[in-house]
Amino acid sequence: MQVPPASQSAACQHPQSANSRGSEYAMLSRHVRQAGLLDRRLRYYAWKITLTALALAAGWTAFAVLGDSWWQLGTAVFLAVVFAQIGFLGHDAGHRQIFGSRRANYVLGILCGNLSIGLSYGWWTGKHNRHHAHPNTEGADPDIMISALAFSGGQALTSRGIQRLVFRYQAYLLVPMLLFEAIGLHASSIRAMTRRSCRNRTPEALLLGVHAAGYLTAIFLVLPPVKAVAFILVQQGLFGFYLGCSFAPNHKGMPVLAASEKTDFLRRQVLTSRNVRGGWLTDFAMGGLNYQIEHHLFPSMPRPSLRRSQALVAAFCAERDLPYCQATLLGSYAQALRHLNAIGKLTRPGAVTAAAPALTPP
Repeated sequence: MQVPPASQSAACQHPQSANSRGSEYAMLSRHVRQAGLLDRRLRYYAWKITLTALALAAGWTAFAVLGDSWWQLGTAVFLAVVFAQIGFLGHDAGHRQIFGSRRANYVLGILCGNLSIGLSYGWWTGKHNRHHAHPNTEGADPDIMISALAFSGGQALTSRGIQRLVFRYQAYLLVPMLLFEAIGLHASSIRAMTRRSCRNRTPEALLLGVHAAGYLTAIFLVLPPVKAVAFILVQQGLFGFYLGCSFAPNHKGMPVLAASEKTDFLRRQVLTSRNVRGGWLTDFAMGGLNYQIEHHLFPSMPRPSLRRSQALVAAFCAERDLPYCQATLLGSYAQALRHLNAIGKLTRPGAVTAAAPALTPP
């Protein structure tokens, strides 16, 4: 495990004596299932999908009514929030939280992802499933295998040139980087469509094209070029920023596992995840991702059941002395930034010798 001690709170440290037993997860799973927490919640999702669709329609209606006006930047902010909420629905469909049928979830997923917000549902679910299988694991989790940020000492120490300089100041660059998150997601979606290995490439590419054509045509028909570009920059920038801010608290600053480390499923998911405390507003704003521990243990659990399962999971972990990490929203960001800053310091001249021994906990 490669994490500077300063990057983790004491409550979230890896226990030194964890006797892993596969039956523990089976026991927890049985309790969760008996409590009905994995049952479909179709009524909840019917309302959620309807209200989100109405919000999307309201946003584009307001856009058409306002016409050539700088007030459209307010519409851009609103649509950025709506796009992110649609993304959360696509996330739930990707985990089959909504329908029992794989096909029904897929249809909803491509309507939310490809058609509504211009992101490839197939590409994203493939990447996201790999993340769930190997959270915070070097060489296996795609969410920490990115060139713009270093999440472990090993990544920082082996970097060179411009990348090393970026890593050095990554804690300060994270926020502006998130403004480009949507661009990266769109680019990855388009690249996925060029691969022959892409499943369902024809419908996915078609819906991505319909979205792009409709989105750009509507904007440039209603707004002159300067305002149109400003609208796109604000809407897409905040859309990506919102998504990034929703995913960032979940694993950043938590233990990074070496690829060779043997950890059972229960501990791998709990030790690398962080919950965010809050009420209904936090649940809404983060699309249920604030219950990251429960979500990683039971990815197919419907979103409204995550809060109900929290007490059960927390008590189960406490009985086994398994750290159950929670923080406030601001506290989670602070932990993530401290971690990135601690890793970034390893790239400073003369820091390697002094910091390298601390990369592996005793």
